[in-house]
Amino acid sequence: MKGEGMMRWVLVLVLVLTLSLCGVPVSATDHIVGANRGWNPGINYTLWSNNQTFFVGDLISFRYQKTQYNVFEVNQTGYDNCTTQGAIGNWSSGKDFITLKKAQRYYFICGNGQCFNGMKVSILVHPLPPPPPAHPPHASAHKSAAPRLHLPALLSSLSSFVWLAWNHI
Repeated sequence: MKGEGMMRWVLVLVLVLTLSLCGVPVSATDHIVGANRGWNPGINYTLWSNNQTFFVGDLISFRYQKTQYNVFEVNQTGYDNCTTQGAIGNWSSGKDFITLKKAQRYYFICGNGQCFNGMKVSILVHPLPPPPPAHPPHASAHKSAAPRLHLPALLSSLSSFVWLAWNHI
């Protein structure tokens, strides 16, 4: 039984390593609000956000003194008027990581009155860009010494191998 459990972990490890070597991008950008100045009064967050490009799946993170400030996600009215009424979400850990799940405009404010001192930021999240197009083979192109991998076929073969091995251990 111990050998079976170990073999299953080896199969999982092989699967994870193979997927990580396939070049499939899975990283997201963590946009730290205010960069090294953090989430504090008196910072021009509009300027900061205008120098960022946000995509679905990215993170926006707020770093601040948790005993002094907080973060509320609000609608445009809450943003414009610095009110938390009808807030969509709120955070107060001092190191808040928020996943940007949809392509839309997001509004964040500090809910303890500091919004009036500039602690508010609006960001526009874009859909993920399409993957780069595959380069069609050229008629006169020479053959490469290294074979090209077809990712869907590789993943299908690998998953079949793992399923068969898993069920026969």
